[in-house]
Amino acid sequence: MTRAMADRSGEMEIFVTAVREGSLSAAARRLELTPSAVSRALARIEARLGVRLITRTTRKLVLTPEGDAYLHAAQRILTDIAEVEEELADQASPRGRLRVSAALAHGRLAIVPLLGEFVARYPGILVDISLSDTLEDVAGGRADVAIRFGPLADSALTARKIGETGRSIVAAPAYLARMGTPQVPEDLHAHNCLNFNFRRAEPVWPFRQDGRDYALPVGGNIEANNGETLVELALAGVGIARVGSFSVAADLAAGRLVELLQPFNPGDREDIHAVFVGGATRPARVRAFVEFLVEKLGYSKSPSLEGRG
Repeated sequence: MTRAMADRSGEMEIFVTAVREGSLSAAARRLELTPSAVSRALARIEARLGVRLITRTTRKLVLTPEGDAYLHAAQRILTDIAEVEEELADQASPRGRLRVSAALAHGRLAIVPLLGEFVARYPGILVDISLSDTLEDVAGGRADVAIRFGPLADSALTARKIGETGRSIVAAPAYLARMGTPQVPEDLHAHNCLNFNFRRAEPVWPFRQDGRDYALPVGGNIEANNGETLVELALAGVGIARVGSFSVAADLAAGRLVELLQPFNPGDREDIHAVFVGGATRPARVRAFVEFLVEKLGYSKSPSLEGRG
């Protein structure tokens, strides 16, 4: 913006304030200027336009038709400037309530530990996080950002990859001491296999043997709707579970769980996405949180997927 344009916007503000306050002296007090400075600014506008905008009486200011037209135009321009500055300030310092939906295990292990740093970086944002394996309706306004695993259904939402995970078959040493350690997938028929109670028409676990992928039916006496419950049951020696590798990494390292049948692992991976409403109306707090997850979880070069989620 040139100096002349900056001066014009300042003069517009003086003109609008003078009209609103009803006198030059009142406008001067409001703007912390001298009355003579206000008068000179109005005179410069009239001189530049070549028309009279205000008729001054002893009691009030009266707008001419040209002054009325200038007033409406100036108000519109000043409002536009204020809105642009507010939007840019919001981008630089996002604020407001951010509703985040994440799965129990992944949320507790991967998302929650990052929140302290996030709110320290963006103190104007209030994070409202819900941990549940129930899929919240982002398009319906139930969450601003949802963390989703696996293939995404077609939708108008935007998805940004923030990670991926494999699957591990695990059991506690006490269970294996009591029931034996399966050596091949088919040995699982003699074991208590703990399963999820959703997404599957029948309980099957995938395996790869001699270059061939196949699904093996397994069964057990407990099913659950989230991975954390299955991990807790496995830790308690109740049975064998197949869960996200991220959820058992610490237990495997500590020896609380043992990974089974690794030579037969098909190497299947699940992408992890942050799903949100994209486009020009996306709040700055959503953009900030998604970019923060990408930065911290290691997928800074992953593309966004428009219309997937």
